[in-house]
Amino acid sequence: MIRYLDHEGRRLAYRQQDGTAPVILFLPGYMSDMEGAKALALEAWAASRGHGFRRFDYGGCGVSPGDFEAQSLADWRDDVLAMIDDLAPAPVILAGSSMGGWLMLLAALARPDRVAGLVGIAAAPDFTDWGFSDADKAVIRTEGRLAETTPYGDDPYVTTRIFWESGEMLKLLDGEIAIDCPVRLLHGQADPDVPWTISTRIAERLRSADVQTVLVKGGDHRLSRDADLALLTRTLSELVESL
Repeated sequence: MIRYLDHEGRRLAYRQQDGTAPVILFLPGYMSDMEGAKALALEAWAASRGHGFRRFDYGGCGVSPGDFEAQSLADWRDDVLAMIDDLAPAPVILAGSSMGGWLMLLAALARPDRVAGLVGIAAAPDFTDWGFSDADKAVIRTEGRLAETTPYGDDPYVTTRIFWESGEMLKLLDGEIAIDCPVRLLHGQADPDVPWTISTRIAERLRSADVQTVLVKGGDHRLSRDADLALLTRTLSELVESL
């Protein structure tokens, strides 16, 4: 059953499975939603173990109302924080895919007392910087949006100036990332969209002493093959058991 969280004029759709803490909160990637293979696999894993689990759609994405092209990275970060606050007082583990991996880092910085651990899947912090050519950035600045074809769906991959400028204000990889909780980073070495070296850079920048990076030979960006999903659920299980 879809539920809705109303927060500062935004209405966010989510699906909730009640269970023991910590609650796992899944954060989708850019132009993705809560119905993806990783979200469903984690939900099934959590259900089998009686853990609390929540998956949701950012504002303007999936079934959450709003204009997608009016959204900024900061808006979606605040959506994550609203979900974390709504789950209080339970501690949460954030599992973030691609852009969701950027958002999980931003949320952990903003709610250090609530976030018990992080699992990144092809985490993509700062992709507004390294993910676009100078020519692409010029189009975004001058025309207000960049539309590109994508192998992940029929709709074009649209990046707006409001989103890009917000991302540039929230970059993390140029200095220490002051997060102290356990972090697990999974990344496919055949990822055509987010270089696996981004995960090693994240690991280097994190202040936490409990960071593990797993590189999957032949793994693509989505890491949604059966073996990839088994790795994801095993990683999460081991993280929960270590807390």
